[in-house]
Amino acid sequence: MAGFSILQFGQTGQVGRELIGQANLRNINIIALGRADVDLVDDIAITQAIENASSDVRFVVNAAAYTAVDDAESDQDAAFRTNHLAPAAMAKACASRGLGFIHLSTDYVFDGSGSVPYREQDAVSPLGVYGHSKLAGESAVRMAHGSAIILRTSWVFSPYGKNFLKTMLGLASRRDELSVVSDQIGCPTSALAIADVILDLVCRHNTSNPVPGGVYNVCGVEKSSWYDFAKAIFKELEMRELKRPVVYPVTTEEYPTLAARPKYSVLDCGKIEAVLDRALPPWRDAIPRCVDVLIAEGFI
Repeated sequence: MAGFSILQFGQTGQVGRELIGQANLRNINIIALGRADVDLVDDIAITQAIENASSDVRFVVNAAAYTAVDDAESDQDAAFRTNHLAPAAMAKACASRGLGFIHLSTDYVFDGSGSVPYREQDAVSPLGVYGHSKLAGESAVRMAHGSAIILRTSWVFSPYGKNFLKTMLGLASRRDELSVVSDQIGCPTSALAIADVILDLVCRHNTSNPVPGGVYNVCGVEKSSWYDFAKAIFKELEMRELKRPVVYPVTTEEYPTLAARPKYSVLDCGKIEAVLDRALPPWRDAIPRCVDVLIAEGFI
């Protein structure tokens, strides 16, 4: 064993699932708490979970969040309690016990009016409730825990939970044609890649050269539109001689949603790559594994 444990909030989400699997491969003990263990709208329960954690816990990771972007517009209280108040309570309890803390945030803290990759220090201006709730969480974490690490990521996908890749694959068997937004540009990101970064950071924490606290961007290499992302997913199906639909590009205006999305939310990951001394992986490389898992599970 690695000689330390990680306390993780979130069992069944995309990053949470990948963290559990990768920690097992690295022989790192991970204690994952789900909603049945700790209610994320109960600050006292969150605090007690951290205060009562075993002495070998060195790091707490928050892999839980309210991620329903459109639903957040009419469910503001739940979004802010989960994305703002819950991580604030976690950070405060971690600081009190002297534990490291990693919190996940989002590219939706930006309004998308830029045209070059966003850096960590660039001005933030969320468009919707989801982005505002995540930004409030960032601010609260920084105030409560000066050494906390905040990872901003984007367009997360995996074989687990709800995400764009699974939506596209689910539609592929039922539809001959699909229209996908082509004028929103970002970076698809494998949940597996995020989990690997988190574990690398945690392992560094237990050395003489820990990673400084602050905000870091973590996303897949190569910008993409949702339309291009869909084509890459369906190309994998074509290579396996599986049914795939024809995809047509549409504009954001032609496909309205309750919550506004940033038109451009590409993240500059130079800071985290310098800290880790390695490049982040291309997001396209993660698609075959996801398809393999979903075929094995009978999803495809």
